[in-house]
Amino acid sequence: MKGKTPVGVLISGSGTNLQALLDACQSEDYPARIAVVISNRPRAYGLERAQEAGIPTAVIPAKNYPDRQRHEQAISALLHEHGVEWVACAGYMRILSAAFVDEWAGRTLNIHPALLPAFPGLDGQGQALTHGVQIAGATVHLVTEGSDTGPIIVQGATGVLPNDTRDSLQERILALEHILYPRALRWAVEGRILPQIDNRVDIQLAENESRYLWHAPTKADGE
Repeated sequence: MKGKTPVGVLISGSGTNLQALLDACQSEDYPARIAVVISNRPRAYGLERAQEAGIPTAVIPAKNYPDRQRHEQAISALLHEHGVEWVACAGYMRILSAAFVDEWAGRTLNIHPALLPAFPGLDGQGQALTHGVQIAGATVHLVTEGSDTGPIIVQGATGVLPNDTRDSLQERILALEHILYPRALRWAVEGRILPQIDNRVDIQLAENESRYLWHAPTKADGE
């Protein structure tokens, strides 16, 4: 683990993307390590995932603080205490304030279950089905003050089948997310994300790397 970049992960729920990051960090050649996992919900299953992996955890509920500023100050203080250099939001169900975003500007990632800029906010999968899109997916982006408005780093897509339900589509999108997030975090900690002035980023890609991922669904995927 020596020499790996310390990352703090913010969660609110089951932590499947956290697990994908934990698994990736087990590889000796992966450049990041999870230094701490913080949840705003005490029963988030992701905490158990982290504890099983020997990662320090903390629960910082918003209700314990008089306002959002104090709540986020407590989170940020703990991140600094663990020497965190990058923050990864993995199913963290709170919008981060401008103050937090400014403090961690250019060092905070988020993953969203939709092909941004389409369908930001809650339930990207359900929004995709409601609007009848034929292609859905997931996006990893840098966090900015707006909701899911930051520069796009990498995206994955899959076709939407006529018999898809929210659950079947979510399952395929999650499989994409679990590939995309470790990829984006690698690029981030290796300093290969190069910001541009127009809310875009360039990535210094290796010959075998891509900023997109495609899963071609089969009839069984919609069952």
